Amino acid sequence: MNNINTVSFYEKHSLGIRIWHWTFFILLLCSMSTVLLASTVFRTRNNTALVREQLQQNGLTVSQEQARVVSHAFSDKVWELHTWIGYFVAAFLLGRIILEVFQPSDEKLSTRIKGVMGLRPLLPEARRAQEHYIRVKWGYVLFYFLIGVMAVTGLGLAFEDVAFFKSIRGALKQLHSFTQYGIYGFVLLHLAGVILADAGRYPGLVSGMIHGRKRF
Repeated sequence: MNNINTVSFYEKHSLGIRIWHWTFFILLLCSMSTVLLASTVFRTRNNTALVREQLQQNGLTVSQEQARVVSHAFSDKVWELHTWIGYFVAAFLLGRIILEVFQPSDEKLSTRIKGVMGLRPLLPEARRAQEHYIRVKWGYVLFYFLIGVMAVTGLGLAFEDVAFFKSIRGALKQLHSFTQYGIYGFVLLHLAGVILADAGRYPGLVSGMIHGRKRF
């Protein structure tokens, strides 16, 4: 129990978890890309003058409001794509919950957290490794919670025609926008942590999430 190797990030991952992990990663990248594009390249305010200028060069004169409507249509298309990606994110979150319930007990996130919390390492280095492992795993739990909040608020915004969602649209939009920053922060920390671990103490950590085999 007092050996440092009792706590390790070398873990076995089922095929279902590996497929879910990489597909979800791609979905998140796509979702974040649409937010970036809609907030910059396709932002209505940024393109209104451009639309008006291009039409004038072709002999058409339009008002500021008419140009804004045209540029807003492009922004709407990007946000529509963002909404569809959001549906898949919500479905995959539900899928992760199902995987947690039905996958082998020793591969469940809850089992791994409980198992490591039950250890009583004697060496200071082992205790630090244990504390780090627990922080990382609880970080995953927080991430799933944030994704859950994002999915629920996003669905509420997508179905704003429903009277209840329409009545709280402002609160949903604020919470949805605020939660995204927590998700961005987690993704950056996770990528940095995994890269540093793979290049340092845990070589092959990334490939382990591809082939699924546990290293010893």
